[in-house]
Amino acid sequence: MDRAGIELNGVTYRRPRRPVVVVCIDGGDPAYFERGVKDGIVPNVARFMTQGFGAVADGDVPSFTCPNNMSIATGSPPAVHGISGNFYLDPDTGEAVVMTGPELLRSRTVMAEFSRIGARVVSITAKDKLRKQLGKEMDLADGSVNFSSELADRCTRDEHGIANVLEFVGMPKPDMYSPELSLFVLEAGVRLLAERRPDILYLSLTDYIQHKYAPGEPEANRYYANLDRLFGRLDALGAVVALTADHGMNDKSNPDGSPKVIWLQDILDTRFGKGTSTVICPITDRFVAHHGALGGFVRVYCARGLDPADVMKLARGLDGVEVVFDKHTATKTFELPLDREGDVVVIGNAGTCLGAAEADHDLSGLKSHRLRTHGGISEARVPFILNRPLTAAYAARAAARPLRSYEVFDFAINGVDAG
Repeated sequence: MDRAGIELNGVTYRRPRRPVVVVCIDGGDPAYFERGVKDGIVPNVARFMTQGFGAVADGDVPSFTCPNNMSIATGSPPAVHGISGNFYLDPDTGEAVVMTGPELLRSRTVMAEFSRIGARVVSITAKDKLRKQLGKEMDLADGSVNFSSELADRCTRDEHGIANVLEFVGMPKPDMYSPELSLFVLEAGVRLLAERRPDILYLSLTDYIQHKYAPGEPEANRYYANLDRLFGRLDALGAVVALTADHGMNDKSNPDGSPKVIWLQDILDTRFGKGTSTVICPITDRFVAHHGALGGFVRVYCARGLDPADVMKLARGLDGVEVVFDKHTATKTFELPLDREGDVVVIGNAGTCLGAAEADHDLSGLKSHRLRTHGGISEARVPFILNRPLTAAYAARAAARPLRSYEVFDFAINGVDAG
């Protein structure tokens, strides 16, 4: 008989009979695995896809880190959990707000719910910006753990459930702009799985490599070979391993290598006047060296009587724009929270990114590299891979309709024969 599980956002999750590891490969466009399998550099992933399950799923739009991590962790879309980007404009104050505070998350996570019934859970992120939201209301009393590799040298038992992390993992603190920031997350997950045997682990990486290197480039190959090696170690320890991503990645550069950007704030100011609109780039966070705060999705807030319809008409005529939506259509189309949406949403095509005013973006970090970034519909396709085959019921479900990335915990916990 199964032990008591949990119910969260309309899904019942049974108590896992063996450890379940979900890895969110930040920026993990399916093309990296496709190329890696073809070139033989990800043998464990290739085995998972043939002996377990492999598909491509739909992530959430905007295809950014914060909303999709929260969707995966809560098993629900942004309309439920409330996180619709890294940034939004607070309508009450008119100020841009970072959306990483736990008070902005409107749902508990799968990890938090299981910790509250005595299960041992682990949540490890590369960047600390996600840690507090993922750890919201997580009970650390029974050995659960929640920390980031970014601040691995500052962990305490009271706040993170673990201390002396660098010594425990056996690695030095990684640099913020390095592949080791992600590899540290996986090494820590392997060590915790081997020594503490938690019920559930959520391991969320960073997209430093994917922003800089395309599939097949030597640096990308080295990184994915290292990921694959660590996925194999998780598998060898007997866990159900599920791999997905928060978003994909596309090259958004001109033939000469310069970024292909629509400076939307400058265009709106020229046409309608300064102060009549505010363009928010919700990809923005404090680590922008590899993308210059440029993504494929922006929000426009209108002021001083500016009609959103006029903004939409102008934006639709811009070369490189894929779609433009008003507030209500955007929230319905992409299952976004209405109270955190702009008056107009503008989404670039696969080869074009969007910015606010050119003077407000620092692109110095892009020197010698083409701009690769995300945020639009074209970057919402992500891998959905499990190391074990699905049950008949879940295989039928996967065949009947498009998969959503936020279903990965459901499939990993309920959808495989883990006996």
